[in-house]
Amino acid sequence: MESGVKNMMVASVFFALMNLLVKYVPHIPAYELVFFRCLITLVITLTYLLRHKIPIFGVNKKFLILRGIFGIASLTMYFTSLQHLPLANAVILQYLSPIFTTIIGIWLLQEKVRPIQWVFFLISFSGVALIKGFDTGMEPIYFLLGLGGALGSGFAYNFVRKVRKTDHPMVVVFYFPLIGLPITGAISAQNWVMPEGIDWAYLLGIGIFTQIAQVRMTKALQTSKIATVSSVRYLGVLYALVFGYFFFHEIPSWATYAGIGLVLTGVLLNLFFKQKSLEKKSI
Repeated sequence: MESGVKNMMVASVFFALMNLLVKYVPHIPAYELVFFRCLITLVITLTYLLRHKIPIFGVNKKFLILRGIFGIASLTMYFTSLQHLPLANAVILQYLSPIFTTIIGIWLLQEKVRPIQWVFFLISFSGVALIKGFDTGMEPIYFLLGLGGALGSGFAYNFVRKVRKTDHPMVVVFYFPLIGLPITGAISAQNWVMPEGIDWAYLLGIGIFTQIAQVRMTKALQTSKIATVSSVRYLGVLYALVFGYFFFHEIPSWATYAGIGLVLTGVLLNLFFKQKSLEKKSI
């Protein structure tokens, strides 16, 4: 098994564990969870940058700041949806981010989208419509926040691509807590919920698991074909279904299973199509 696939498998496990822990602290506001996540990420990334003498504020500050803003907004909406939606539903909504990344890239990066890709997008969004239409337990506000989280990730990923030739990857990661810590800290101070007992372990786990997952995912994307390793990442949906069933007694309907299948089909077809297009250009 190639290293990229192994790294993405590890990343998917740790992302799944992070999702599980977020579900266990529904009484702590999502922005407070993001605050703790930022705190842990700040310590890790700043230590790395200083140790390796890498300029911490980077070069392309405009897009680094935008990446931080959209990253924070996206994660806050995603955590909120995780806390209030069935685990698999929240995860599959977030997995729409590659679709939004491609669509946003049309005007932000002047990338071209082939007509067949719009068919793939339609397949994915029809899956979302199927899940929402038949799952009466999904409150509209949290459903929209789940979609908003995926949309925010789409913007954040495009801003990351904007700076890939000018800034070190750890600088890009550093801007997440740099922007997020003061914002989420100020909001949290107004409505602070003090973690108690085991909550502290959950918060520490969320930060550490996410950091491990992000590093492993970055390594996977740097060493292997995007389509190959990205398809492995979608094992996270399987983990969500299993965790949801055993830990929260969530039993999806047939419509949810069908909708998840349509979303994954559209996303993966788009990824493989983009990979093939890149290979043809390089010939």
